[in-house]
Formats: sequence, structure tokens, C-alpha cells
Amino acid sequence: MTDSPAPSEDSPDRPSRWRRLSAAARRAALFPVTGIDYLYRTGQAYRHFTLPILNGAIGDQLAARHDPRAIAFSLRRYGQDVAVADLHLPPAPNKTVVFLHGLMGDELIWQAGFPDAPRYGPLLQREAGVQCLYVRYNSGLHISENGEQLNQLLTELVTAYPEATRELVLIGHSMGGLVIRSAGYYGTHPELASSDPSAQPAAPLSGPGSEGPEAPNAQPTARPEAPWLARLKSVFLLGVPNEGSFLEQNSHLTSVVLRKVNVAPTRLLSDLIDQRSNGIKDLRHALLVAQDWQHPHANDVLFAPRTVVPPLPGVSYHVLVGSLLKTAGSALDHYFGDGLVGGGSAIGRLFGDPARPADTNIRTRVFTQQHHGSLLSNPEVYAYLREWVRSPAPPEAPTGTPEDLTGTTEASARTTEAPAGTTQAPTGAPEAPAGTTEASTGTTEAPTGS
Repeated sequence: MTDSPAPSEDSPDRPSRWRRLSAAARRAALFPVTGIDYLYRTGQAYRHFTLPILNGAIGDQLAARHDPRAIAFSLRRYGQDVAVADLHLPPAPNKTVVFLHGLMGDELIWQAGFPDAPRYGPLLQREAGVQCLYVRYNSGLHISENGEQLNQLLTELVTAYPEATRELVLIGHSMGGLVIRSAGYYGTHPELASSDPSAQPAAPLSGPGSEGPEAPNAQPTARPEAPWLARLKSVFLLGVPNEGSFLEQNSHLTSVVLRKVNVAPTRLLSDLIDQRSNGIKDLRHALLVAQDWQHPHANDVLFAPRTVVPPLPGVSYHVLVGSLLKTAGSALDHYFGDGLVGGGSAIGRLFGDPARPADTNIRTRVFTQQHHGSLLSNPEVYAYLREWVRSPAPPEAPTGTPEDLTGTTEASARTTEAPAGTTQAPTGAPEAPAGTTEASTGTTEAPTGS
């Protein structure tokens, strides 16, 4: 058996050189048309991002001049803002999941996308038996401003639908996770909420010109915590810059250096850089409290003031971290992480409080070879969410002395030393799939707040 000879240059089965050149020329001529068509179809598919991107970039300026393009903080349904009273939530299921997008995002990132990519909201509602709600907000505003509004919205939600919100779960991506943490802070410190008419004014700064009338022996009025905090069971933080974004830190440093040069071109460039929104600027050090960005030294390159916002006691936190690398734990991963949020920032030293309550419960998981956006549509991330959203609440952390409850949850090395008194994962905990890194069975747990 012999192989059939390849068609020669003059064979009728082989296109002539002229025909091949003509076909290549036609493809080249049509490339601008096909390219424009592709861009148009892509733009139509993602045109809903136009307004969120504009708000993320200059949303604070839009809101200041009451521009109709400024996004209002609201729950969303069928592409429209919906008031809490108009949700008409049924009493069952009694576990409600609230999703918050990140910078320049909107509620559709949880609901729509490529056909082969899981979208967490609809899948969780169908497979985990929960009610899913979606928040859209102006990501150009200060994180603390959106945090206060989320605190108010959740208070209104649990008041209007006590049966449907017996258990509350919050899921935030990127800036959305910081908004969740800010809302928790204002929920536990209602006297600091600037939007509350009964809130006490902030204490004046010391220094010249700070004198003013003070009521002798004035004491702030104690008010109860926000009611939604008692119903909050779990918080999932996906790619959240808990210690700030290296991109914003470098942007701020560049602006400062250009301004220090102090010539007309560099001042112009510095002014242009400084036009970015307050929400982006807050990402420099993950400022969650209004007093921090109002501080006179808020723009210091080093040692800018930052209020510690620890995890809420009695709430299970799940810190999900992306890494561009095949293996996590290196210095590159610590700084660059998923390309937008460094691995060290996402871990956030577990929110910075060395004396957290004993019932603090934090789990971390690192998903390798994932960028910041793919955390929103990854089957392994969804499997983790589904398992833990539908699982029963974990057992309460054991009591004991601080020495008995010490340990580490720092995931920079992605290992955990099992501390005495550590609560084991409940039955049905998800196994670590390929491409993820967890301590022990794939979970770094800190029920002790270490």
C-alpha cells in the first residue's frame, strides 16, 4: 500500500497561487468590517457596564452635581431599581443571600455571562434553596458612604421580611467585600452613621481653631446595634483588597512625585491622576470608616490613618483568594495575587485585630491560576459557595483562655498550625478541588480569631 502523492503545484486539487493570494486579500480587506462587527456585538452584550464604569471613575462627581447618570444605591430586579417594600419575598426559603459587585461592576456580573461559565446567583437559588438579592451602588463614592447605605438597606430588609431573612448571607467581590465590612462596622457603631439624623457630631480635631462650645458632662446616647447583624451567618469575600490595592497605592505615589517636581507639565499630570473617584482613592488603604478619609493626614504616603475593622463575632467569614501563579505563597503572589488584588492584601492579616473575640470564625482558600475577574465565574469557586451556603451553621467556637485559643490563619504560606481548641470543619465541608490551595484539607480556619 503506497501513500497517495501530494497534489503538485499544477494539480486541479490544489488552489492556484493566484487564488490563494486573492483569498488572503479578501480576508485582509474584510478585516476592518469583521472587526467592527465583533466590537459592536461585544459592546451590545456588555453595554450595561457603560454606566457602572462611568460611576466607578467619576461617580462622586456625578453624585455631587446630582447628575441623572449617578447610580443610586438600590436592590435590583429585572434591570430596574426595586424598593424593599416591593420585593414581596415569600417566607420560605428563610435564608437570603445578598450579592455586592466590585468597582465599576453591576448586579449582572452575578447573573449573566458566557454560556459555559457558572453564574453564582441563579445557580445558588436553584441548587442551594436560597433567595438571592442583588445590590447595585455607585462605586465612585466613598466606601464608607456605601457601607452606611448597605447598613440601612439590610435593616429595612430584615424588618420588612423577618421570616425570609432568618439567616442572612452576604457575598462581595472586590470593593463589594469592603462595603460589607464597612456596613458591619456602622451596624455595630450606629452613633457614627453620618446619615443618621440623631448621630452625634464627630469630635473636633485638636489644634488652633478647634475650640467650640461643648456641653459639660455630655455623654453620647447609646443605641442598639443594627438588627440584621443578629441574623448574619456568613460573609464570603471574593478577591477583596482588605489591606488596599497596590495599583491605587502606585497611582497615589506617582501623583505625589509628579506634584513634588512642581513644573507645569507634571502638575497637569498630577491633577489628571487626582481626578479619579473617591471610591478608587479609598482602595489605597481599604478605608472603611469616614473618619479615616476625613483625617488631615489621609493622603500621607506612609502611615495614613486607618481604623481597624475586625470580623464580626459569631459570623463565619470565607476569604477566597485568586492567584495568577500555579503555586501560591511566594513574594510575587503576596504582592500581585490575582493581578489586581495581592494575595497578602486579600488575606488582610485577617483584618488586623490581634485580640479578636474567641467566636471569630475565618476560613481562607486560594484558587491558583485565576485572575481577578475569573473568581466570578469559576466552577471551583461556585462549588465552594454552594457547599457552604447550604451547609448548616458551624458549631460555636470553644471557650478558653487566650493562650488556649491561639493559632494562625495567615495564608501567605498557605499552611495552618492546628491550635488547641480549633473547631473542626462541619460534616459536608467541601474538599479542595484541583487548582486550589488550602491548609490541611484545603481550609484555613480561625474560629479562635488568632
